[in-house]
Amino acid sequence: MLLKNPLQSKLPNVGTTIFTKMSALAEEHKALNLAQGFPEFDCSPDLQALVDKYVRSGKNQYAPMPGALPLREAIAKKTFEGSGREYHPVTEITITSGATEALFVAISTVVHPGDEVIVFEPAYDSYVPAIELSGGIPVFVTLDPQYDSIDWEAVKARITGKTRAIIINTPHNPTGKVWAASDLQALATLAEEQDLIVISDEVYEYIVFDGRDHISAASVPSLAERSFVCGSFGKTFHTTGWKLGYCLAPGYLTAEFRKIHQFLVFSVVTPFQFAVAEYLNEPEHYLTLSAFYERKRDLFNEAIKGIGFVLKPSEGSFFQNVSYANLSEENDAALAERLTREVGVASIPVSAFYARKTDFKTLRFCFAKHDETLLKAAELLNRALW
Repeated sequence: MLLKNPLQSKLPNVGTTIFTKMSALAEEHKALNLAQGFPEFDCSPDLQALVDKYVRSGKNQYAPMPGALPLREAIAKKTFEGSGREYHPVTEITITSGATEALFVAISTVVHPGDEVIVFEPAYDSYVPAIELSGGIPVFVTLDPQYDSIDWEAVKARITGKTRAIIINTPHNPTGKVWAASDLQALATLAEEQDLIVISDEVYEYIVFDGRDHISAASVPSLAERSFVCGSFGKTFHTTGWKLGYCLAPGYLTAEFRKIHQFLVFSVVTPFQFAVAEYLNEPEHYLTLSAFYERKRDLFNEAIKGIGFVLKPSEGSFFQNVSYANLSEENDAALAERLTREVGVASIPVSAFYARKTDFKTLRFCFAKHDETLLKAAELLNRALW
């Protein structure tokens, strides 16, 4: 050891993420990867052509720290059309290196040592480390992975004098739940009563099913005034590798947000920003996404219905949870690994989204894949010995 004083980890309980682990296992065993949440297909050739256009036209130096203005203006326009909320593109919209950076910066902006943050679990795995790195304390509201509703009195009971913020995610990863307008209203009332800041993860905003609407925190005026709304073009345009996201927040929050953002990444890849700004001029590029993924959800669910899984069709996102409790007593992490090794289909054990690794005998499958991949995965799962 070179250090006389051993390095003290800031995240002693954090190791390799379950997504990295299961994807590596899928690669090792040549399994179909329905684990990690990324599309198997490429983005639009038209969008690729726009990137090429802006690379060749010289948009290759630093973008402004808050982001290229044409993209911020395009986001302001689509947000107003979708939620009725006007965000000023100069003072209230920031382009980030993916939604994960937006979430990290928002949490870092508001959480100080000793502050408590309400986290609904199962939860996306970046929330808690970001809270802990700021010295905050996550306080969990635990939900069944196929929950129907939120007990807001139970949420209120978790709030103390130290509670500073609450993190929400709709459409939700990993459950596929889409919050109703009544949930956003209940949240708005609670946040106002308790003077909470809200961090809203809305990366799957254009992937909702069965005629549902995505209700953004931006659409509730009293909520928007105290919220960071985090979005991503990676999920919307099948470009997760571009790491292009954004954060909407009122000016007083954005000013503090940018103080951290500027020293974390400063700015985000320039030609991609201009390309997406132009691509957003055609709303059908994102408004048709729900129908595209709803068909894939239905295809996958129909193909696996003979196995005996208990499932609620996903309401949004590109994930489907299935309960196998009536088929096996096997731990979900062990089962996910066995299915990858022996059956050739990788999934995510939903216990990974819980602080205490609570096992609900539930697996998460990503259906953002080619039809033939989904059908082949279903065929292999149907052959498995449960």
